[in-house]
Amino acid sequence: MYQFSYADVQSTSVSDAKDRERELLTRSIDMLAAAAVAGQASMEAVEALHFTNRVWTTFVEDLGSSDNALPKELRANLISIGLWLLREAEDIRQGRTNNFEGLIEVSQIIRDGIQ
Repeated sequence: MYQFSYADVQSTSVSDAKDRERELLTRSIDMLAAAAVAGQASMEAVEALHFTNRVWTTFVEDLGSSDNALPKELRANLISIGLWLLREAEDIRQGRTNNFEGLIEVSQIIRDGIQ
């Protein structure tokens, strides 16, 4: 009845995780795009920045884990990008910049690179 190999289950799990990561980034991108239109002081901006912060905080924590299977150099690069995104989101929240496009572009690049 249950004739799945561990490799099949593991490969499906990795594929599902990558799909979820892409979905989270797409949602973040969509929210940031709506926030850019609505304006920096809008509720859309507050919600988009909060969501983006949660997503990237989780990604950075996972990338910093010794259990993460990605190559060390790639993890370090992604952590660096994630920290930039978090700082940029905070700068937008604090009114120091209005760089929604930067957050969107970088997030799109990362999302599109998840294979």
